[in-house]
Amino acid sequence: MARKNRFTRVAVRIGSAIGRADRTAHKVAKAGVLAKRELEDISKQVEALKRQLQKTTKRLKRALA
Repeated sequence: MARKNRFTRVAVRIGSAIGRADRTAHKVAKAGVLAKRELEDISKQVEALKRQLQKTTKRLKRALA
């Protein structure tokens, strides 16, 4: 095997650092997509609860009238 010179070692270190940064960026992006999906699910649940509250309020007003 050929002897690794200084440039080769530096290039390997740079490539490794870039690879780590890329992997971290992918993890962050994936977490962002997951958080967005969870937020959409929560907003749907809130809308359902709003509708349920409106129905219950309507029934209560009718019962009291």
